[in-house]
Amino acid sequence: MAGASYSIPIATTVVVAGALFGSALGAIAGFFGGWTNTLIMRMVDITLSFPPMLLAMAVAASLGPGLWTATLAMIVVWWPLYARLMQAQVISVKHMEHVDAAISSGVRPRRLLTRYILPLCWTPILINATMDFGQVVLLAASLSFIGLGAAPPAPEWGAMVSDGAVNYYYWWIATAPGLAILTVVLALNFIGDRVRDILDPRKGS
Repeated sequence: MAGASYSIPIATTVVVAGALFGSALGAIAGFFGGWTNTLIMRMVDITLSFPPMLLAMAVAASLGPGLWTATLAMIVVWWPLYARLMQAQVISVKHMEHVDAAISSGVRPRRLLTRYILPLCWTPILINATMDFGQVVLLAASLSFIGLGAAPPAPEWGAMVSDGAVNYYYWWIATAPGLAILTVVLALNFIGDRVRDILDPRKGS
């Protein structure tokens, strides 16, 4: 239970920061298009071309082991997913009739984006963020397990499992944090599925 005070805030920080930063860049790319869209999307493609675990390890190793460096490394891995998702949503919504009517009435671009486009784009972002919580918990535990996350004596779940791997015959050291990771990840996945079912616009069709 003490490890939850480290793992859950890390996952929350990574998902929220990644979603906000990635969504902002994706909205800018999808709304303005042209070279802005090309530049941001090439950055996304470059980041996504690396396996997430490998890229997180490289960033965390370059910054040095620690809880917040691991968090920053995971944000670097996670933001491109939301940038691409938001870009696709903005491109789809900005061609709707109500947006054309707002443009014809003289609405400024900034207000057009924030008032008429973005409110219709957040549902997929929210669903994806809810589903990502469990994956972030696993990635944070993996970084701590190999020594690139929380440092002892911080009771982070991945670090505790690593201690159990060293003390092989003391099975209870790794069992409790392992069960905690399993329980939290399963619970978060169930919550994500439920949120998706509630917010899915195709549910009533």
